Amino acid sequence: MTIRGKAFIAGIYEHPLREIPDRSNSQIHAEVAAGALADAGLSFSDVDAYFCDSSAGFGPLSMADYLGLRLTHVDSTETGGSSYVVHVGHAAEAIAAGKCQVALITLAGRPRSAAMAGRPGGGGATPDMVFEGLWGMSGAVTGYAMAATRHMHEFGTTSAQLAEVKVAASLHAQHNPNAFLQEPMTVEEVLESPMISSPLRRDDCCVVTDGGGALIVVSPEVARDLSRVSAKILGHGEAIKHADNGRLDLTYTGAVVSGPRAFEEAGVTQADIDYASIYDSFTITVIETLEDLGFCAKGEGGRFVLDGALVAPDGRLPFNTDGGGLCNNHPSNRGGITKVIEAVRQLRGEAHPAVQVPDCTIALAHGTGGSIGTRMGSSTLILGTEDA
Repeated sequence: MTIRGKAFIAGIYEHPLREIPDRSNSQIHAEVAAGALADAGLSFSDVDAYFCDSSAGFGPLSMADYLGLRLTHVDSTETGGSSYVVHVGHAAEAIAAGKCQVALITLAGRPRSAAMAGRPGGGGATPDMVFEGLWGMSGAVTGYAMAATRHMHEFGTTSAQLAEVKVAASLHAQHNPNAFLQEPMTVEEVLESPMISSPLRRDDCCVVTDGGGALIVVSPEVARDLSRVSAKILGHGEAIKHADNGRLDLTYTGAVVSGPRAFEEAGVTQADIDYASIYDSFTITVIETLEDLGFCAKGEGGRFVLDGALVAPDGRLPFNTDGGGLCNNHPSNRGGITKVIEAVRQLRGEAHPAVQVPDCTIALAHGTGGSIGTRMGSSTLILGTEDA
């Protein structure tokens, strides 16, 4: 069974705040849910499926009660930052199977407020943490730094090439009034930022924000009755890449599996993609993902991003026109949902005029969860306009 054309994204909403010390996660979930439903022209009573990750207590169990939802289908798949790209694919599958008609997907989190209040991010000790944590390995910068070091060794990738990714994101973020970082940067400024874990500097790293977002995925029948422009789901893929008992190649990501699956189902090629939302937890994440999705050959990612290739509206592959995780928003360390939101904005023609890609008809959103230096979840989503 294919999901091509079997479901549409009819509503999107991104919480406008990046620091939310005065609200609970549940309140943020409710706010973004209401925003996305209003965007779609639907109400809470229309929702018959709900998707979220482990940031919401008992997930759908807790939130269905809090939001007063009457549900026939739920999903709380957890693959880190790629979770919400996975959820879109799973929602489309459920709709295609006749399990539901209107799926609500919500994300909320307050990691910035929690850190500022001196509270840990939460989560128990996983099997990997018991061993790796003893030696300073974390799910954040260290694994990515190892991947960047290996990529540099194998392919000659440079810190200046990594910096080009941050520069492109910053050029876009200046047009987003809600972005956490709104000042354009130069390669030199990125290279002058403090070293965090060699070779990654502070400005190679994503921002840490509170926030949230929501999506409404609906059946074709529901989409036809809505006045709102919807984005058609064309293809989806997901994959898990792990340490393989120590036989770990740091130079590629799970996108080598999820990408081809999404392209095949969508019936499009890399040349058809007008806009790409690429998960940008770190600059090296983008470099490797571009290679693994087939936009350039393995090892060519550093050269691919040169000469404004990622800068909208006229770059070879405009990316992350909201500023991405590097500059705009990385809510609850789950940046996949904002990748989908901005892809829908581009397809609707609702991105900021300075970064709107002309005649955008096919868009890609890719999520990366975990760490490209250890174990990760990857998910690729290809969307089109209603007539795609």
